[in-house]
This record gives sequence, C-alpha cells and structure tokens, in this order.
Amino acid sequence: MRSDDEQIRTLIERWAEAVHRGDLDGVLADHAKDIVMFDVPPPYEGVRGLDAYRQTWPPFFQWQEQGASFEIESLDVTAGDDVAFAHALLRCGTQEEFADNPENRLRLTLGLRKENGRWVVAHEHHSFPIIDQAPAADADQAPATGTGQAPAPAPTGTTPPPSRPARP
Repeated sequence: MRSDDEQIRTLIERWAEAVHRGDLDGVLADHAKDIVMFDVPPPYEGVRGLDAYRQTWPPFFQWQEQGASFEIESLDVTAGDDVAFAHALLRCGTQEEFADNPENRLRLTLGLRKENGRWVVAHEHHSFPIIDQAPAADADQAPATGTGQAPAPAPTGTTPPPSRPARP
C-alpha cells in the first residue's frame, strides 16, 4: 500500500491536472464538503463549503481557455495519521504574464484530513507575492494593501496573474 505522503501527492497532482483540463468534477473530487478556500480575488473572507467552492471555477476555466497555464513546479507534503498539509509553487498565468515576470509563481497551501480512511482537502489557500509595490520605508511596516496579499487582479491579465479572475 502507498504511504500517506504518496496518496496525498497523487491526489494533488490529479487535482492540478483536472484544473488544467477544465474538469470540474475532477477538481471537486477529493474536497471536503466543508472546505474553506482563501483565493487571490475576493471575497476576502474566502469561500466556505463545496457549493461555494464549485462556483469559483467556471470563470477560471474561461480565463484558462485563453491560453493560461496551471502547472505544479514543486510540491512538498507532510502527513500525520489523520491530518496533513502540502505546499506548492505553480506556474499560473498567460505567456504574456510570464514574459513580463518569468519568476512569478502561484503559492498554494493545502490542509487535508482523513475521512473514513480517505484523504480530502479541507483547506485551500492561493496567493501571489506582491511585486508591484515600492519598498516599505520601515521593514516592520505592513504592506500597503494591509492584507499581506496582492490585490485582486482583473481578468485582463494584469500582474500578478489571477489564480481565478476577479468576480463581477
């Protein structure tokens, strides 16, 4: 039998492939009914529950159909007996965005738990580093956005690229 780390790695890779294909059923497959997701675009309080999570994906798939990529570059998994976390860096953006900022990566953190012997994603967090701001005068000063995350980008391909286009 495969180790928990291997099972989780396979689950995440399968999820990323489903995202890349625009396969909504595959994206939802291994997520808890009470998932909490914090994403780059609003809502700032995140989305809660599988139905709300489901509703965030169609706009992303439409944006991705315009030539955006979604590919895992690195993935680390740490698993206990019934809880685990993983973090990854992904190429998520259009060719134009990568031409403007070739090093920019989507940061992904997942919290998982074992339900009935099966791993499910209970928490998902996406972020981009802030790249379009002048350095703070004081290193202890909070970022200008006050959130520690890049502001929600428009779906027009602004930098940083959206992990999902901003909702209307």
